[in-house]
Amino acid sequence: VPGQSGQAAQSGHQQAATAVRRPRTAAGARPAPRTRKARLRVARVDPWSVMKVSFLLAIALGICTVIAVAVLWMVMDAMGVFGAVGGTISDATESQEGSGFDLESFLSLPRVLGFTGLIAVINVVLATALATLGAFIYNLSAGFVGGVELTLAEDE
Repeated sequence: VPGQSGQAAQSGHQQAATAVRRPRTAAGARPAPRTRKARLRVARVDPWSVMKVSFLLAIALGICTVIAVAVLWMVMDAMGVFGAVGGTISDATESQEGSGFDLESFLSLPRVLGFTGLIAVINVVLATALATLGAFIYNLSAGFVGGVELTLAEDE
């Protein structure tokens, strides 16, 4: 190119070579979105991060379980389910020496929530331990077979 220095001409050629060609579209029409795809492989899972995430999820699940049981107990108590079923069980189990089994005192709210809390704590410990063990087992098996392959897509 006459009148240009050697460096300017060379940079112009590099810009032209790296320029992206866009397809022509009708006036006002948008070009169709392109999707980039990438195939990735999960070769290793960090057991420490799995343990932390599973612990937090198990705690959230435990809290939701305790709240759901408390709400369900209150609804059933307001509907009179414990009184009706308790009366039937008391009539069926009473003897001449004394009254029958008292279901309402056995299924009191503090007792039910205590049992639910115990189950929630056991669930937190077991879920955390099993998820961490699962991460170790995945890492061992991924060493043999290569891991899980994923295809990720990104819309531009």
